[in-house]
Amino acid sequence: MIRTSVRLGTLLVLALALTACAGTTSDGGEGDARRSGGDGAGGAGADEDAPGEEEAAASEGAAGALDVEPPTPGEEPADPPPWPWEAGDDVEQAVGLDELRDGGPPPDGIPPIDAPVFEAVASAGGWLGEADPVMIVEVGGEVRGYPLAILTFHEIVNDTIGGVDVVVTYCPLCNSGLAFVREVDDRPQSFGTSGRLWRSNLVMYDRATRSLWSQFTGEAIIGPRTGEVLERLPMQIVGFAELAERWPDAPVLSRDTGVDRPYGDNPYVGYESSDEPFLFDGETGGPLPQMARVVTAGGEEDPVAYPWDRLAAEGVVSDEIAGTDAVVLWAEGAASALGGPVIADAEDVGQAGVFRAEVDGEPLRLEPDDGRFVDDGGTTWSVTGVAIDGPREGTQLERLPHDDTFWFVQFAFRPDTRVEEG
Repeated sequence: MIRTSVRLGTLLVLALALTACAGTTSDGGEGDARRSGGDGAGGAGADEDAPGEEEAAASEGAAGALDVEPPTPGEEPADPPPWPWEAGDDVEQAVGLDELRDGGPPPDGIPPIDAPVFEAVASAGGWLGEADPVMIVEVGGEVRGYPLAILTFHEIVNDTIGGVDVVVTYCPLCNSGLAFVREVDDRPQSFGTSGRLWRSNLVMYDRATRSLWSQFTGEAIIGPRTGEVLERLPMQIVGFAELAERWPDAPVLSRDTGVDRPYGDNPYVGYESSDEPFLFDGETGGPLPQMARVVTAGGEEDPVAYPWDRLAAEGVVSDEIAGTDAVVLWAEGAASALGGPVIADAEDVGQAGVFRAEVDGEPLRLEPDDGRFVDDGGTTWSVTGVAIDGPREGTQLERLPHDDTFWFVQFAFRPDTRVEEG
């Protein structure tokens, strides 16, 4: 079992408390949070003036129409069931209650975003730096960006993309960003943060039944819905500059969240450079250091991990994942969300993506070329899997579900993971 140092543990308890404290601002959440736009997040200053036509259009077209609808009748019972940790042995469970750890904040003490508001890329560029990591999720041809500078303080966004109800999640202790279709039995669900951890991983809960769900697997582990599994969606974490260049019209989650947080600051300073995870109970092992960054794919069928060091050295790794020819791409351009005190100023750890290695049924082989990638037909590709020049310009490779995470959590949940060290 991992034993975390007292000093680091104390700092992280304070970090978790920070995400849970601070009240609602009188101006819808921007308030003091705007300060990060002008003093260290790499932006051009606070947005003190009224938004221009472009920003207003983005807000009206994206945020206004996309606020999460209230639960349908019966979705939230008038007398909700007890929390699983209060129900004791009477609750259905695939994971023992004694395996959960109290993370500190109460349920929704780390507040999920239930009515996300979006802004135009140009407006987001006023407070996000070029290397600020942003999770991109594409559904039904619609792409949206979710800055980790915001997700670090909220962890869950209940949203709708391309007409599909989704939940976008980020667990800072695992550095794990994942997106799912938030439907169970063809009905949309609303998710919150339970305040519990399982193997140092975020435990979500659905508000209809208060069942507990593992963020890492998307599976209900305790409560009436135990055994249900959410459909996973591909995502990718890239630097803001990459998002702005590839999808200049994409809505970007704004700091108008309804709460006051120091967006752009990192409340987990020192965690990434530690030797061991925090609030972790479980088996550790395998060939890699516990806090090593890895790209993982293959799910339960063919779990595989690619060490970040190898990807940074080679740029391209070709492999077969769960019977599919795949390519893993890596390029510079994204800061660590868990590095220095200010995310935009943290070390550039790079950005990665996993894609099906074929175009129109034909196999695709790529070679690195100064932060881009070239195929044997003369087409140049970006790390986002978009052909940016050449005969195939405009083509988007099919994304495969993957995760940028720490080795300890991949091993804890999938100990049979094969590690491709090269």
